[in-house]
Amino acid sequence: MGEIIQDPGQSAVSAPARAMRPEAETRPTPSDARHLPHSPEHIAIWCKDLAFRYREAQVFDHVAFHVHRGEFVALTGKNGAGKSTLLKLIVGILEPASGEVLVFGAPPKKQTESIGYVPQHAGFDPAFPIAVKEVVGMGRLSGLSRVARGQKQEEIDWALEQAEVGDLRERRFSALSGGQRRRVLVARALVGHPKLLVLDEPTANMDAASEQKFYDVLARVKGNTTVLIATHDSDFVSALADTVLCVGQDVDHPHSVHRHALEQADHAPEELYGGKVVRVRHDIELPDNACCEGKD
Repeated sequence: MGEIIQDPGQSAVSAPARAMRPEAETRPTPSDARHLPHSPEHIAIWCKDLAFRYREAQVFDHVAFHVHRGEFVALTGKNGAGKSTLLKLIVGILEPASGEVLVFGAPPKKQTESIGYVPQHAGFDPAFPIAVKEVVGMGRLSGLSRVARGQKQEEIDWALEQAEVGDLRERRFSALSGGQRRRVLVARALVGHPKLLVLDEPTANMDAASEQKFYDVLARVKGNTTVLIATHDSDFVSALADTVLCVGQDVDHPHSVHRHALEQADHAPEELYGGKVVRVRHDIELPDNACCEGKD
């Protein structure tokens, strides 16, 4: 049996991170910030008694959790469990039926300049004749926000460098491999220096080598940027993860989100998973304040 990782706030991997350039923050109003488990500047995501349904189908009910600023959080669950829906609620594309979602102490739509989003599907025809540098220059993905006109070229260059796609800047997006396209989309999400980066199953159908390069990119922004990544593997997640949240895996409460323990998986083959991983202990549920030790 592997060693249980007791403190999800302690990173499993020490990774270099470039300082993100500061940007103006939306200050939460007193009503936005009420009853936060910590002061708003320390909480990246807070879901309180969240409920959502598609027509008559209940997707979430009484969901409650929070994510600290700078954490790397893996979101797991079976296909159709609601991972993409939860991400869309967090970034403000969808509205909850009841309850609240706050991002840095304010509703998501007030924090669009703080969010970078990489959806599961690109949202535009990958065969469209556009160069990589132009894709990145589009800024955060459509439906959230755009980088202002006159975006300096160095901002695009910085994002290309972070995502390790600087050598592809003149290439047609349509000519890239699936892994390269995903890293270009991460660069596009990073160009506005978001405080929260949300990614929906970005490594699906990637080979192990591409997946390793992808997680190398996330390792560079971990800590300075809060990362929330949905993954298709419910048993193992990247060792970058501080916390794992599991969607729809409680038979008695199928519309809920639970915080589960992580344990070391020293014998998991890195060549299969694209890097070091930790095992998700679905049999050990943690209280929502398990991540709060040592935090203000």
